[in-house]
Amino acid sequence: MVVDDGGKGSFLFCEVGPADPVTFMQELYIATETMGHLNIKDILGILGNITAICLITSPIPTFVDIVKRKSVGDYSGIPYICTLLNCLLWVVYGLPVVELQVLVVTINAAGVVIEMIYIGLYLKNAQRSVRVKVMKVLLAVLILFTAIAVLVFVLIHDRKTRKLLVGTLCAVFGVGMYISPLAVMRLVIWTRSVEYMPFLLSLFNFINGLVWFGYAVIGHLDIFIAIPNCLGALSGVAQLSLYAYFRPATPTVRDRNEEKGNSMKWVSSSVSILVEQNDHPPLNQPCGSIEALQICEKASN
Repeated sequence: MVVDDGGKGSFLFCEVGPADPVTFMQELYIATETMGHLNIKDILGILGNITAICLITSPIPTFVDIVKRKSVGDYSGIPYICTLLNCLLWVVYGLPVVELQVLVVTINAAGVVIEMIYIGLYLKNAQRSVRVKVMKVLLAVLILFTAIAVLVFVLIHDRKTRKLLVGTLCAVFGVGMYISPLAVMRLVIWTRSVEYMPFLLSLFNFINGLVWFGYAVIGHLDIFIAIPNCLGALSGVAQLSLYAYFRPATPTVRDRNEEKGNSMKWVSSSVSILVEQNDHPPLNQPCGSIEALQICEKASN
């Protein structure tokens, strides 16, 4: 479009759009597609933050139990340290020095805070020998992360190299985090019971992996986020399939109580028979003979 500047002898040329309507529609379609991808990616990132928070906060009942008992019992503190390192690496990956991804930074920064709380509660309630062992592992992990941070922020100046290094480490640790339930899945198959594989944890594991995989492939492909979360989604499918297959065979709390009650009735009748045969009272013991004690021991086991 040509516009007169008011009689001063010059003209202003303004391009308001392509002259060809077909070209204009193509550009409008591309812009709409780009906006759609960005919106969907942001939505998936927000959903991923929500599902990841559910996964990160899933150990809360464990730590409530630890605080109540003032002892860590047989719980291990190593998984929480590994999760802390994983979150720290993802925070670095989402920073502008590598590639700015706000939604990756937010959830993993929250993960760092929550995991530090977990570790603090664990150390507070652990025995001295366990506390020393866990603190050594924590120190080694912090030294490792510091070395990686110095390498990324100080020694490496190329963004592509930074992304390759940090992204590879994130993917490796992410895969390790997602394949860790394999031990529980093996236990489910061996015992034919899903008692030690909570349904909600398996469900959120699947949803989290699926959502973050979608986040990684929409727009421009981020292979470092896509690979571990694809495996996470597949791991979730496997867990849910095992749950659906073995759930009917898993005894309920009522079944276990009835089984325990039947066992105790059987023990009581056995004790009565043994007492009658030996013709003497139980001698202030729960069971009145060596045979009956063995029966009690088997029943309790």
